[in-house]
Amino acid sequence: MADVAKLAQVSYQTVSRVLHDSPNVHRDTRDRVLAAIRQLDYRPNLMAQALVTGHSKTLGVVSFDTTLYGPASTLLGIEQAAHGAGYSVSIASLQSLNRPSMLGAIARLQGQGVEGIIVIAPQKSAVEALLHLSHRVPLVAVEAGPDESVPVVAVDQSAGAASATRHLLDLGHRNVWHIAGPPDFLEAELRISGWKTTLKKAGIQPPPFTHGDWSARSGYEIGQRLAKNHEITAVFVANDQMALGLLRSLHEAGREIPKEISIVGFDDIPEAAYFTPPLTTIRQDFTEAGRRCLRLLVGLIETGEPSANVMVAPELVVRSSTTAFRR
Repeated sequence: MADVAKLAQVSYQTVSRVLHDSPNVHRDTRDRVLAAIRQLDYRPNLMAQALVTGHSKTLGVVSFDTTLYGPASTLLGIEQAAHGAGYSVSIASLQSLNRPSMLGAIARLQGQGVEGIIVIAPQKSAVEALLHLSHRVPLVAVEAGPDESVPVVAVDQSAGAASATRHLLDLGHRNVWHIAGPPDFLEAELRISGWKTTLKKAGIQPPPFTHGDWSARSGYEIGQRLAKNHEITAVFVANDQMALGLLRSLHEAGREIPKEISIVGFDDIPEAAYFTPPLTTIRQDFTEAGRRCLRLLVGLIETGEPSANVMVAPELVVRSSTTAFRR
């Protein structure tokens, strides 16, 4: 900063005011300082600033090593919201979200001076790892279920499943079958609950369901079995990738979609609108979830006061894979 001040022929304090976007700097002076910054390729020392201010403006995120659309999109939403609010993000990506690995990741992030930590916790093991967790910095979890150990931001998975099921019932289908996600995922459990509850409220006994593993392959293999049952006219699938596999298996079996079977997915991945036929699905707003998560965490950082859990509403997106029941 002293070099910038010398080149711009201003005081050290004036450089500081320009860097902090103070309005009390004449326009010509500001332009000289910014030109000197560019010429010297000056970058503020964030660690030095943190020592002076006591704020690192850095957040930690604990996630698990995955290419699954939901968790990956959640991480992207958090990063975008953090950068928009002037925070940098340090990510600890784990192979498994058990208690020892979680404690280790949180300790590493604390050692980096983060001001708060977000844990992406879609699996039951991750929720168990968060129970009664002792931590020195504010901590928020994403998709961690109803536990009260830490504040939680989540998309309302049960409401999304209920919306998908009601859509198919409103089209006149007498029952709705379900391909569920893996049993160790909270989202899979909550989507099963929303599906079952909606059918029971309509006076319908839920049929047997099968767990997939979120992959198109598992949807395809389950679909090969479902295609043989000509009583099935509607299927709610717990994610779009498995729905893609189901679509292929039904096409191969000669089952017309949606004339014979209507299908609803979950997530609204970018490719869903280009399936054959385009997929009706439940859209999760990961950008909004990231904003809400950041808002909750920053509130904790600034006030230290706990806040209520936050639910983000999902949205039904109707496309060509569903139609009215015909017999």
